[in-house]
Amino acid sequence: MSSQVTLLHRTCYRYDRPVALGTQTIRLRPMEACRTPIEAYGLHIQPEGFNLKWERDSCGNDVACVGFPDRLTHFDIEVSLVADMTTYDPLLQTLAPDDHTDLPQEEHAIPPECGEEVRDFLSRYPVGAGGDVLGDMRAINRGIARTVGYQHRLEPGVWSPEETLHRRAGSCRDSAWLFVNIARHLGHAARFVSGYLIQSVNTADGEEVLTGELHAWAQIFIPQRGWLGFDTTSGLLAGQGHIPLAVAASPENAAPVSGLLDRCEATFNVCMKVERLFN
Repeated sequence: MSSQVTLLHRTCYRYDRPVALGTQTIRLRPMEACRTPIEAYGLHIQPEGFNLKWERDSCGNDVACVGFPDRLTHFDIEVSLVADMTTYDPLLQTLAPDDHTDLPQEEHAIPPECGEEVRDFLSRYPVGAGGDVLGDMRAINRGIARTVGYQHRLEPGVWSPEETLHRRAGSCRDSAWLFVNIARHLGHAARFVSGYLIQSVNTADGEEVLTGELHAWAQIFIPQRGWLGFDTTSGLLAGQGHIPLAVAASPENAAPVSGLLDRCEATFNVCMKVERLFN
């Protein structure tokens, strides 16, 4: 069986009248630091007549800036890629002493103001005593996954850590942002990650089904290892199925698509298809 898979991701916006769009920022290209090899990539925009400029921001994200000179009633984004899903062990990652390419920035380590809910949660996890940062972070990650039930939430925005813990539920971005804040509160650099999650499941008949979705997780900077991904939905470390598209100090700067438009009634539809490439 081939380890290569194709992913096709379409996002379609529809507006109730012709609208003017400001520059649209699209963060849907796998990062150069992605540990899952990306063997092909394409970005397709409709309608035609747009201006496209690629930029790399200070976090290493490859960002497409798209502008339309005319008003439009629809805006479609299609991403296609081929990824090699060969399994790897995230714990084998090490940071070379002379590697200064992706070190934490000051904004990744600013300690937040944490409320009573966060302090109560941390009281169950005595950390720092043994000097095992990775072990501490893995324990907290598992604790968040046990405490915060997954909730599919379509409305925009991210809940505060206190609200997520109070509700004991939240989307992947809510629990990821909770962990980012907890890690910074404990003195560790952390950042928010937006990306693709590709998973393989087998049906009762033994047939493989591949699924893909937009997902969010946290990255914590671990001494001698560098940035490691922690999936707060599953409680596991990020692996070959996690394809980071954007990292940032705060969730809004890692949003897959952002930009201004005229006041209007807008709807959107998202579909994603993942298939295995057979030799």
